[in-house]
Amino acid sequence: MHPAPSVIIFSTLSGLGFGLLFWLGLGLPSVTGGTAFAFFTIAYLLAVGGLIASTFHLGHPERALKAFTQWRSSWLSREAWASVVALLVMALFGAGVVFAGARWGLVGVAGAVLSMAVVFTTSMIYAQMRTVPRWKTPLTPALFLAVSLAGGALLAGQIVLAMTLLPVAGVIQVAWWVRGDTALAQSGTTLGTATQLPGTVRAFEPPHTGTNYLLREFVYVVGRKHALKLRIISLGLGYILPILVLLLPFSHVAAALAVLSHIAGVATSRWLFFAEAEHVVGLYYGKRAA
Repeated sequence: MHPAPSVIIFSTLSGLGFGLLFWLGLGLPSVTGGTAFAFFTIAYLLAVGGLIASTFHLGHPERALKAFTQWRSSWLSREAWASVVALLVMALFGAGVVFAGARWGLVGVAGAVLSMAVVFTTSMIYAQMRTVPRWKTPLTPALFLAVSLAGGALLAGQIVLAMTLLPVAGVIQVAWWVRGDTALAQSGTTLGTATQLPGTVRAFEPPHTGTNYLLREFVYVVGRKHALKLRIISLGLGYILPILVLLLPFSHVAAALAVLSHIAGVATSRWLFFAEAEHVVGLYYGKRAA
């Protein structure tokens, strides 16, 4: 799949933002007044900023509101509704914490659950796609949720939680990569199954000489060597370096370094998430080998 910057920014920042909102809803950290306002501002900038970035990948951004009408069948629509409800509930909870010093527990817990519901619906946009075997696995929502919780704990300054969740997210990420490398072959989808022709089917020549929308959006090829290097960079920046930094005596500089490193690592892994996704249409164009 074409790794569009808009969806990389969206999936990286919104996950971190809603992850931070999750922990804030549970009262972690236990802050009020101006400090709470700063935490909620960061969370909303990340969550809302990521959601806004996602609209730039739409063919007609002006029609984005129509996504709310398809909630019965579309995970994208469910994500839109979950986002609005989660942000409204957390705004109510945040107002109580910031302006009244009141912590409405049930409202916070509801907002926390809804925040994770947003991350889950986002992951299901990809996990339900049969045409991309690498994505269609329970590991996809597990990965999105784990990264969101780990990143949120890091942003919330919850060192113990972050040091516990970052390794978990890293392990799930590696498992997702290992499983994904054989997903297309194990799916059983070939040029023969697509055409229903007997025997071994091979493409005599490309369907056409020029490019088209399918090739631009669904057939992106990244070399194995480059992918391996990027995976190492992703693990190093996203999980290993933040953990090592958290082991050092606390300082604001170290905390900022851990957060920035994690964001860079997650963004790298999300670039690979799309770049390595083998859409089955690539078989038709001779760009994939199942």
